[in-house]
Amino acid sequence: MTQTQEQTTQANTTPPEFTDEDLRRLLKLGTATVYEAQGQRGSIASEIRPLDPAMKLVGTALTVNTTPGDNLMFHQAVLVARPGDVLVVDAKGFTDAGPWGDVLTLAAQQAGIAGLVIDGSVRDSEAIIDAGFPVFSRGISIRGTTKVDPGQVGETINLAGTLVDRGDVIIGDRDGLVVVKAADVLDSLAKAEAREAKEEEFRRRILDEGASTAELLGLLPTLQRYGW
Repeated sequence: MTQTQEQTTQANTTPPEFTDEDLRRLLKLGTATVYEAQGQRGSIASEIRPLDPAMKLVGTALTVNTTPGDNLMFHQAVLVARPGDVLVVDAKGFTDAGPWGDVLTLAAQQAGIAGLVIDGSVRDSEAIIDAGFPVFSRGISIRGTTKVDPGQVGETINLAGTLVDRGDVIIGDRDGLVVVKAADVLDSLAKAEAREAKEEEFRRRILDEGASTAELLGLLPTLQRYGW
């Protein structure tokens, strides 16, 4: 393969870039629609919930791997984060200490960070909600943490069973969280919008024609086989 051919191949395999508007469209579609459009892939453990049900977030993942009960890597992540990043933290599901609070929230907002997802706990939850900073966590704990243990920022993490890479897109709303791989954003957006259009047609037919969900989803033959 010549150098020109190699460069062409690399260019052809580079995923298309997505825009902030693409991310806003994904957020508007909602996590459930995006998850279904991806073939029921990318969901993050349902135990990780928004501090306030009204919270929504979307952004590119800045991954953090941290020792339970220590928050040194949180401070490093805020230092290196880019505007629009969501900090996605593997705190190993440890909920008996709150490594993130109102001061880190303020610093994150000043850095343009779009939100926090943590498989662990936070504290100062009322102040975080009042600040309008989206946080999805497994729990809340008033207990403090140390600031001594090394970890990783920007490496692949296993977040409660879901692999997340630096630059993946994270979407969160009251239904939960879903990750979209960076290379799949535009494809997932197109599929999610097609799914939403199909469901909108379902709604129209239910209202205008009295159609049943069993009919719309092609379930009548299956139900008939079971004697219904």
